[in-house]
Amino acid sequence: MLKSLSIQNLAIIDSVALEFGPGLTVLTGETGAGKSILIDALGLLAGARADSRMVRDGAEKADITATFELPPEDDSAASQWLKAQALLDEDDPGLVVLRRVIFNEGRTRAFVNAQPVNASALRELGDCLIEIYGQSESQTLLRGDVQRQTLDDFGQHGAALDKVASAAQALHDTDAQIAAFSAQGQGDPARLGFLQFQIQELEALALQADELPRLESEHRRLANAGRLLEDGTQALNSLAGDDAAADAAVGRAQQLIAALAELDPAFAELAPTLESARTQLQDVIHALRGALDRLDLDPGELERAERRMSAIHDTARKHRVRPEALGTHLDALREELDRNQNHEQRLLALHGQRAAQMERYKTAATALSKARDKAAKKLGEGATPIVQGLGMANARFQIAVTADPREPVRSSGFDDVSFEFSANPGQSPRPLNKVASGGELSRVSLALQVVATQLRGLATMVFDEIDAGISGGVAERVGQELRSLGAHRQVLCVTHQAQVAAQAHQHLSIHKEISGGKTYTRVTPLDREARIDALARLQGGQKITASARALAADLLDQVEGGA
Repeated sequence: MLKSLSIQNLAIIDSVALEFGPGLTVLTGETGAGKSILIDALGLLAGARADSRMVRDGAEKADITATFELPPEDDSAASQWLKAQALLDEDDPGLVVLRRVIFNEGRTRAFVNAQPVNASALRELGDCLIEIYGQSESQTLLRGDVQRQTLDDFGQHGAALDKVASAAQALHDTDAQIAAFSAQGQGDPARLGFLQFQIQELEALALQADELPRLESEHRRLANAGRLLEDGTQALNSLAGDDAAADAAVGRAQQLIAALAELDPAFAELAPTLESARTQLQDVIHALRGALDRLDLDPGELERAERRMSAIHDTARKHRVRPEALGTHLDALREELDRNQNHEQRLLALHGQRAAQMERYKTAATALSKARDKAAKKLGEGATPIVQGLGMANARFQIAVTADPREPVRSSGFDDVSFEFSANPGQSPRPLNKVASGGELSRVSLALQVVATQLRGLATMVFDEIDAGISGGVAERVGQELRSLGAHRQVLCVTHQAQVAAQAHQHLSIHKEISGGKTYTRVTPLDREARIDALARLQGGQKITASARALAADLLDQVEGGA
């Protein structure tokens, strides 16, 4: 839901800050006062194309900011999008702030929760937050994908759609495998023979997984056996070779300190430390003797290790891989040989797999088509009388679901969904995007939203002059339907009809003000008395008479009495 909107230097608006509540909010005012500019501002926040000419004359930039309250459920489309883009405000996940800046030289910048995004990302998020039905711009309801989604939302086809999408994805994956396998083709005999030769050579080498590092370690030991023996023996002699060795020296020191300890207690404290040092020294001597005893100086072992390492490195150079990658290389060669040797069998298996997957796809898509047919009839029958009650007595609205199994596999099934409309008697319904005017489209959309609150309509909906060309009782009916819709969604409506404006929960007056030779737009929330004047002006012109005020007050009384 839209909570607040701030506009700086957009067209004739210098500065506007508005707070919005739930229910129906109407915007009224004279033509050219700036009502459409407010709608344009919301469109810019929803990712609409920006134009530097929108910047107020003399200003460097236009700056628009809006705060939206997210639905409490975590799985709302907006929340999911924000989480996927890492743009959710962790400190206040229930709110999202959108900002759009348009510079007078043509640059634009967009922000979501103070993080910069591109216009495309802003448009994606905007599609999750707000839906605008204006008369001078492309309407989302005219798009085929939106019409199909609207029908699926109404029919609650989520589970059926998931089955179709899963079957379609499986088919696409198999088609990709078949295409890759077919492009590869059957291997030629020369290549097969070469692969077999390479595999035999590597299998004959019989390289173990950790053999190379073990060989390298063993080779270092054998290659340096002489030094190991010579230097190791010298180290042993230094520690325990004769009376001058370290072990004997430490032993004599122990005897001397033991005698001195009887004369001075301070020497007694040294005895345990020295005992520990001698124990550790003897452990080293024991381990060093064991290492020297086990030292193998067999030249044959060194020669065998060198031959094995040479064979491994020669084979790696021949196959143009690193020695440690020989095992992986062998696996790759075996896989390639298997693919080439069993090409026809594997291709047949893939085609068999695809046939089974196609049957599953058709079964799921057919079930979805039947569900769509049923929902289309129900939705069309429910919306038509509402459209007729909104000033189009002869209107007909229907939904055509055309299934063509020959169509390419799609995650949405093989149906084309078309909203069809006729406003005049004797005229067959035709696609909505071919025949509906802006006002007719707005009223059709309103009818769809009223007939089922589970339609695609988002938390915030904006209708621009939905009452164009109507008056009297029809206008009152439009206002009632908008108020009814406002019980479930936040609705903003630009109107010129007092009967519509009287139904609002919140009434904003838009007017122009000229100061210092410049034009400014001002927006004023109206209390009851100001609303009576505004409604009287809508009914009777600029001069407000007592009878016009009485009629306006009566309009409000009727609405408030029935609320």
